[in-house]
Amino acid sequence: MKCPNCGSENVTVQVVSESDLKRKHHSIFWWIFIGWYWVPIKWIIFTIPALIVKIFAPKRQKIKTIHKSMAVCQSCGHKWEIKDK
Repeated sequence: MKCPNCGSENVTVQVVSESDLKRKHHSIFWWIFIGWYWVPIKWIIFTIPALIVKIFAPKRQKIKTIHKSMAVCQSCGHKWEIKDK
């Protein structure tokens, strides 16, 4: 493998993992039509059950992991992503 910048063959390849945290949340329409009255009612009437649900319910988050192959030229320091064919 040759560096596209300097033409050197002194290149190392490694796998890089990138993690991205995605949060699931309600849309603006939910808050306009339902949320503005449901959340206060829920906390006033169902305080203890709501706290229990808040503690033990699974989090509304998802982690997305992407694996990429990156090459780095040891001569000039140029780095680029290797595309899978």
